[in-house]
Amino acid sequence: MKKQFLAASLFALTLLLSACMGVPEHVKVIESVDASQYLGTWYEIARLDHSFERGLEKVTATYSLRDDGGIKVINRGFNAETNSWKEAEGKAYFIDPPNLDKTNTGKLKVSFFGPFYGAYNIIELDKPYYNYVMLCGPDKSYFWILSRTPQLAYPIKQELISKAKALGFATEHLIYVNQSGEVINYEAGKHMKH
Repeated sequence: MKKQFLAASLFALTLLLSACMGVPEHVKVIESVDASQYLGTWYEIARLDHSFERGLEKVTATYSLRDDGGIKVINRGFNAETNSWKEAEGKAYFIDPPNLDKTNTGKLKVSFFGPFYGAYNIIELDKPYYNYVMLCGPDKSYFWILSRTPQLAYPIKQELISKAKALGFATEHLIYVNQSGEVINYEAGKHMKH
């Protein structure tokens, strides 16, 4: 009886962990990511709400190489209500074997809590410059737009949001991250629909 319970528990845990590592339905990861170009600091432009980032502005993600070949992740944000910075350190690893050109698919696992990993899926990437990126987790409730600069040009941001909406993300609930302390209102050009 104990062996059956243990086997069932391990099976349930395996299913749970594999669900945390998936890609949402009808969403594809980028086929080729150069890890060395991806390293550095990214500014969070927009996100769907989650408790671990709630109330944070000036959010950045900084990636650097780890000794074990993985990527060190430092997520940092400012809580204006408490007038304090919040920082989390994690690690990420590409899941699929490297491509022939030594790039990787945009499917990673990331952990901020010991042995527990979650999906980090790169679903849109500005190539060859790596100026902006669109990310999601294992399901459509996790979504981010990041940029190399604190502001992202309005037409680019709108194009990314349109792509995300077409993929089924709840873009009407996006939080636009205040990066500077000042709010910049970009006007849509005549070529953009309001």
